[in-house]
Amino acid sequence: MSETAGQEYTDQGTRVTREFPVDVIDVHPDTEALVAAAAVRFVEVVVAAQAARGSASVVLTGGGTGVGLLELVRKSPGDIDWSRLDIFWGDERFVPAGDPERNELQARRALLDHVPVNHARVHPVAASDGEYPDPVEAAAEYSAAVHAHLAEYGAFDLHLLGMGGEGHVNSLFPDTDAVREQHEFVVAVTDSPKPPPVRVTLTLPAVRRTRHVVLVVGGAAKAEAVAAAIAGAEPVDIPAAGAIGQESTTWLLDQEAAAALR
Repeated sequence: MSETAGQEYTDQGTRVTREFPVDVIDVHPDTEALVAAAAVRFVEVVVAAQAARGSASVVLTGGGTGVGLLELVRKSPGDIDWSRLDIFWGDERFVPAGDPERNELQARRALLDHVPVNHARVHPVAASDGEYPDPVEAAAEYSAAVHAHLAEYGAFDLHLLGMGGEGHVNSLFPDTDAVREQHEFVVAVTDSPKPPPVRVTLTLPAVRRTRHVVLVVGGAAKAEAVAAAIAGAEPVDIPAAGAIGQESTTWLLDQEAAAALR
């Protein structure tokens, strides 16, 4: 954890270190460099965790950036032992299993179908046409898997997060019951302001049970929310402000997303 603030210019961009809760802000020139940096961070955290504890766990994010970094990890996995990796998702759209909007399906196509993962260690949220057609039941089933993992390993090793223009992470939107949740690790969302309206999401208490939180954010439309979160906004207003890792919190930004930082 950094104890001083300042800027350090490197070949990969501008690194800004701030005091807790933000440990590192890495600013990259464009989206391509941003996604590449996120993929490198993924590999670094997983390999270090496996070396230290014998296994690792990651919580994936969806969207174009989330899928793009998985494709890069597929191409350059470093020393990851796929058989010793647990995989979760930060949130999931509660849609049928074959729906292209489903984060699990996107992750499988980008990475998981192409590497020798232990399928017993891949923990997707139930689909709406599966064994748990009620989102509350699906959230409870996913919560059981999350609790079992945390009881055995103590924390997730890596939680990847994208962020929306209003500051949402996972399916935790401003001024909603889900972002206010203080105890449950998983909740159902039935009125998401962003379609589809029904989702299952990890909460901020679950995000905080992560050793290394990495937020990967690009685009000018997100600059004000980035600045507010890093400045210490209330999570109920800017949910990303509540995404804090136990050992590190890293913001990976492109120049447009970083434009409002002071």
